[in-house]
This record gives sequence, C-alpha cells and structure tokens, in this order.
Amino acid sequence: MTHNNAYTALLAEGSAVPTLLCGHCHSILSRARIFRNKGDISLDPSCQTIGLCSADDCGAVNCCDDALAGVANSERLFDIAS
Repeated sequence: MTHNNAYTALLAEGSAVPTLLCGHCHSILSRARIFRNKGDISLDPSCQTIGLCSADDCGAVNCCDDALAGVANSERLFDIAS
C-alpha cells in the first residue's frame, strides 16, 4: 500500500546515531533511501531532502528537512547517506 501524501520525517530521540523515522509508520528510514529533491518528486518546493520508507505496507514519502535541522551536522549525515 503506497501513500500519495507526503509526511514529515521525525528525528529519533535518545539515539546515539542520528536516526530518521517515517512520519507515517515511525519505521527507521534507511540512509540509502534518503536523497536530495531535485524536482523528481512533486512535493512542496521547499522540501530539499526526501526519505522513502521501505517498511512493508507503507512506502510513504517523507520530507526530512525539519528532522535534519535537529542534527548538529546534517550535511555530514547526508554525505554519509549518499
């Protein structure tokens, strides 16, 4: 079941390693499925970083900008993800 709505990713609290969670099902977003929005996905143009949930029966598209704002060095985190 794939959702057409965009959700806002969450930053997992109390995690030793910055971890993003799906705003729909709260599953961990894999760093391999977090990428820059180059206009390929029609979301709010201000959403610069997209995370796709790979959990069974979810498949939600998440805007990760707010969650990444809570990470001290989000560019470093994104470089690791890329």
